[in-house]
Amino acid sequence: VAVKKMTLQEEMSEELAVNEIVVMRDNRHPNIVTYLDSYLVDRELWLAMEFMDGGTLCDVLGAVYLEEGQIGAVCRE
Repeated sequence: VAVKKMTLQEEMSEELAVNEIVVMRDNRHPNIVTYLDSYLVDRELWLAMEFMDGGTLCDVLGAVYLEEGQIGAVCRE
């Protein structure tokens, strides 16, 4: 399990957090991290998700060089 912590300081961040939960909860796909549950801890929203061993997509893209066709394949999936 991985936990994503989101600080809820502004009304807009609360709206974005709710939107992220709804999208993750309602969209199941083998290429998308599985949402498990969410918890409100003080002023933080904790999202419990499937743990992905390779890190975030941003981490992966920062570590390797992808050709245009590879980028298209990642975006398609």
